Amino acid sequence: MGAGTHNQASGENTASRGQSEVNKKLKYISLAVLVVQNASLILSIRYVRTLPGEHFFATSAVVMAEILKVSTCLVLILIQKRFSVKDTALLLLDAIVFQYKDTLKLAIPSLIYTLQNNLQYIAISNLPAATFQVTYQLKILTTALFSVLMLRKSLSRVQWISLLLLFTGVGIVQVQQDQKKEASVLDGSDQNYVAGLIAVVISCLSSGFAGVYFEKILKGSSASVWVRNVQLGIFGTLLGLLGLWWNDGAAVAERGFLFGYTGLVWCVIFNQAFGGLLVAVVVKYADNILKGFATSFSIIISTVLSIYLFGFHVDLVFTVGAGLVIGAVYMYSLPKTASGPLSSPSSLPSLASPRTNRDPAMEAFLEKSVLVK
Repeated sequence: MGAGTHNQASGENTASRGQSEVNKKLKYISLAVLVVQNASLILSIRYVRTLPGEHFFATSAVVMAEILKVSTCLVLILIQKRFSVKDTALLLLDAIVFQYKDTLKLAIPSLIYTLQNNLQYIAISNLPAATFQVTYQLKILTTALFSVLMLRKSLSRVQWISLLLLFTGVGIVQVQQDQKKEASVLDGSDQNYVAGLIAVVISCLSSGFAGVYFEKILKGSSASVWVRNVQLGIFGTLLGLLGLWWNDGAAVAERGFLFGYTGLVWCVIFNQAFGGLLVAVVVKYADNILKGFATSFSIIISTVLSIYLFGFHVDLVFTVGAGLVIGAVYMYSLPKTASGPLSSPSSLPSLASPRTNRDPAMEAFLEKSVLVK
């Protein structure tokens, strides 16, 4: 009897160790996916937007990414329904048409996301990739502030300190960049640093507001992540087409929707469309500390690759500023102590994964399709 109990316990320990090893591997895989997707998208957009010659229309790329994202989510829903076209159609009809009030609630965040996607192209086209990557972390600050104001959430002392360090670090980087622009800018290219900076700041503000607004209006919703992406994508496509007509309508009519599309441009669009969905699959294996580390590591990768790809110059001032931002992101991701006087209550349940303790500010660096904001 004793031997049997011992063997059973030994088997359970072995299974537990095996599961622990699997989870550990999944965490490393999720870390790699988060880092690669986060850094590659920014670097690839920067690369294709700074190549010599005429460029593709950024507004058309935004629309194409939305179309591909909606199409992918429709296929995933079809797979979930075991390839039953009837069941899929009934689900979408109920979620989008019959529950039209919920659908209409997504119009505002979708409008903001469409604006944000276009602003990102403007920002990355005019800012060095490393500078954009550092400055764009201000969305953690804006999301945290909107969470406090709109959702009445509280932050720990460490988080407030980290937000102060984040703002200071970004400020130092901007002072450095104001004194010494990227080599390509100095060579007389048509890049506008001020326009890029304004675009990234507005993008951070819109990202913070949209994420918190989405959480506020959809609290308790039971819709799946893929259905929400379809709803967002429908509005995003329509609003993106409106923006394309407003900004580039005459040029697109003359040259075509796919003008300037090369293999590299398609890679950027596919990264935008599918990268976020891929992250959505693996993000449930990554805790907040891992996500914070991924963001910090992606900043380092973007900076290093920018040196070789774009002739970006890193000096002591930039290093100090970027270091403060990296440290602040990691500090913000640290778990709060339950006994802290400023500890916040549990976060609202997420629609994108089974985690029930996700902080919208910590998720700010992820794509909208990951968070279904």
